Amino acid sequence: MEKTNFNKSERFNFALNWADVDGRAYRQEILDLANKIGRTKAGSSREAIPFGPEYYALASILTPFQAEVAMHVAFRDKKSAEEIAASCGQPLEKVKEALKHLAWTGVTFWNTVDGVDVYWHDIFVPGHLEMINNNKEIVEKYPEVAEAFYYFGSKKGPMAAGIMPIGGGPMRVVPIERSIDGNTKRATYEEISNYLEEAHVFSVSDCSCRTSREAMHEGCGHLKEDMCIQLDHAAEYYIKTGRGREISREEAYDIIRKAEDNGLMHSLPNLDSPGHTHAICNCCGCGCYAMRLANEYLNNDIVRSNYRSVVDEEKCVACGECVDVCPTNALRLGQKLCSKTPIDETITTVTPRDTEWKEDKWNSDYRLNRKNAMDSGTAPCITKCPAHIPVQGYIKLASQGKYAEALELIKKHNPLPAVCGRICPRLCEEDCTRGDFDEAVAVDDIKKFIAEKDMDADARYIPKKRHDYSDKKIAIIGSGPSGLTCAYDLALDGYDITVFEKEERLGGMLTLGIPSYRLEKDVLEAEIDVIREMGVKFKTGVEVGKDISIEELRRSGFNAFYVAIGASSGRKLGIPGEETPEVMSGVDFLKKTNLNQETGVKGKVVVIGGGNVAIDVARSSVRLKDVREVELFCLESRKEMPAHVEEVEEALSEEILVNNSWGPTRIHHENGKVTGVEFRRCLSTIDDKGRFNPQFDDKETLYVSCDHVLLSVGQTFAYGNLLAGEDVKRTGRNTIMVDPTTLQSTKPDIFAGGDVASGPRLAIDAIAAGKEAAVSIHRYVQHGQSLVFGRDNHSYIMLSKKNLEVGMDYDGTERQRTLHVDGKVSKTTFKDLRGILTEEQIQKETARCLGCGATKVDPYLCVGCGACTLRCRFDAISLERVYDVKGFEIDDLPKAVLKNAVKRKAKITLNRMNPFVKTR
Repeated sequence: MEKTNFNKSERFNFALNWADVDGRAYRQEILDLANKIGRTKAGSSREAIPFGPEYYALASILTPFQAEVAMHVAFRDKKSAEEIAASCGQPLEKVKEALKHLAWTGVTFWNTVDGVDVYWHDIFVPGHLEMINNNKEIVEKYPEVAEAFYYFGSKKGPMAAGIMPIGGGPMRVVPIERSIDGNTKRATYEEISNYLEEAHVFSVSDCSCRTSREAMHEGCGHLKEDMCIQLDHAAEYYIKTGRGREISREEAYDIIRKAEDNGLMHSLPNLDSPGHTHAICNCCGCGCYAMRLANEYLNNDIVRSNYRSVVDEEKCVACGECVDVCPTNALRLGQKLCSKTPIDETITTVTPRDTEWKEDKWNSDYRLNRKNAMDSGTAPCITKCPAHIPVQGYIKLASQGKYAEALELIKKHNPLPAVCGRICPRLCEEDCTRGDFDEAVAVDDIKKFIAEKDMDADARYIPKKRHDYSDKKIAIIGSGPSGLTCAYDLALDGYDITVFEKEERLGGMLTLGIPSYRLEKDVLEAEIDVIREMGVKFKTGVEVGKDISIEELRRSGFNAFYVAIGASSGRKLGIPGEETPEVMSGVDFLKKTNLNQETGVKGKVVVIGGGNVAIDVARSSVRLKDVREVELFCLESRKEMPAHVEEVEEALSEEILVNNSWGPTRIHHENGKVTGVEFRRCLSTIDDKGRFNPQFDDKETLYVSCDHVLLSVGQTFAYGNLLAGEDVKRTGRNTIMVDPTTLQSTKPDIFAGGDVASGPRLAIDAIAAGKEAAVSIHRYVQHGQSLVFGRDNHSYIMLSKKNLEVGMDYDGTERQRTLHVDGKVSKTTFKDLRGILTEEQIQKETARCLGCGATKVDPYLCVGCGACTLRCRFDAISLERVYDVKGFEIDDLPKAVLKNAVKRKAKITLNRMNPFVKTR
């Protein structure tokens, strides 16, 4: 877990513990140097302390002599080796050697001016701590320097809360230039291009903050390599000392664009002089130490730009793309419909500007507790979907005829939209706000129409790869919806992916378990073709555990594994007679029918089970030419049946008799052949504690004659020898035991998701699991990453429809539907006879969406980075200029801080005296 907050007493305790464990003696020359660089005095509240962060950033990397030489290096005053040698009274050659080491470690800057090597000190941050942490050799050998960087912020962050003037912090956000293009109030010092055009020498290095986090095994998974750009004197220094490589101005622009495309924002070292800087950092909110000051200590003024995000709610469709990239969680999804009782749309109620700011007001878990929605809730569709697909977003794009863009938005969250458009149980529609007035919006039909555009091989959307991690090999075991999704997302990051499937056909239960009248196999194959075109390799007919083991794959270079084998075996009832040959599991039956294999099923068929799979079994059996009658029996009442209502209605239309509230007790047979099934009345299935606990009336029985029995009472897992020799634990339900957030099993490099980890669920649940597994695997195979920090928690809350105004103004357009298919016709074929809405119907149906969600902005938390604006496809979010601050000279800043501190103290005193002001 992340480090705890670092107050004064903890600093001394930590220092003592560190000293005791390390066994090092206290060194006064290191403490003196730490105070010199920090421009602090012994005995002051800001002093460097023995074994504190400033101290142990230096102690490991400097000898006493090197520390002595460093004491004679001036602050921002460039001195030659000769001048420094004269000052310290030591031999020149020995001083030169020490200065080169000081520069290499990051304790001094080093440039060559008019042929003379010159050296100088700067501040700790942004300065020497970044430079030390950008020396990979030092961080690897002395990981305490990475911790020093972290704990320096723990020490200084609380001190600065509420007293820093806007634009006066050591680092400052500068808005993404594309987000302020055309803004008439913009200024050159707020344009990245201005800094790049003024500079003449450029270098790039890894992000020092994320390097530090990684050294502590607390990385957040964001792009780190070649992300920080240095300019002029800093670039010269980085190139000289090997901590950065020289690049051109054009390459710098490319890096800026790549960072923005990956959701990162920009910040600058802010204490060179107003309007000037020596570096451009590309930051994330969960890794950057400057942004930590805003996120953990809620001291957003210390880093904010002159801008703030503003949302045009009329245009906003609550797609959440802006929320995903906001570095301070200032953006969250809310609602925009009229409410009977006003709802609270604020996030920050108190700030350090006028309130005492102790640990109880910090957000120490900011890397774990991000929220996607306001506490008052947002649109039901994005909330209810297990994959949280931005339904309003793609509906709006479709309404504008932007079908390609709509498909792109869907595929960011779901690589199988054409499949889901045909088989999804439409959880997004269950609580659709429109459904409270007439009928829910036909979300799945809209998605199906959009995804149909991807069936044409010449016009398919093939997403662009975000990174190139092809040096890492990942094995996906199972090609069902979860495995395909994990492969898709990891392929986006450029990993070398191989999917192993034991069957000869890809798709898992999508291919083998779902009948063609619901999912034509060419639809699935088209979506798999996209994944194949992204570079994913597929090996069919290979059973891991039989043909090759996980250990063998590990030895051949695979770095991680995702087990997504689904639940492909049927359960038994444990009643007499079920071993008779004419008794078959529903999943085995579906597999045979989907592979066009002979089932032997004929005559009268009894299907036992009440879920969607049981309905599929019944509807598939009624299509067989030798079957004359099909009856389905289940424990549940019609209202309690787990099968989707629409599926049950379609079964009834195909003349399948559905018998509710009956439980089988025996399967009768004569001469080895089934003759019938005996049932008893089921009174209830759930007890008063909500547990599955069927109760029966043994006096009311029923005997049903039949020729075949198909059991669809649940599914289990066919592991074979897949996990042999692997320390992978299973649960009491025989699922693989995984961490519920990361999906990591008890074997660190093995992850599992979908039915094999959760038990049988929906395809969209498996897709959601595949996405989470991809996040975890990406982090696992990259050095020093945490599987949890900075992760999307999917903390969506549904708005309260009881609080909506009844007299809402909306059009009366009826829900659009495809032509009805007569059950007597559909039962004659395995072809999918359901149609697709016409474009005219799509325009009518998309107009029915009430657009009940919208993004909300907390004006205090927003630091004006502009990352949100690049994600918005609807021109609904923009930056407005609310401040006009250029920055401070470093020697003028203390006066501004003191002035702010006095004003703040006065406000706090007044608030204490005012009984109407809340300070908590």
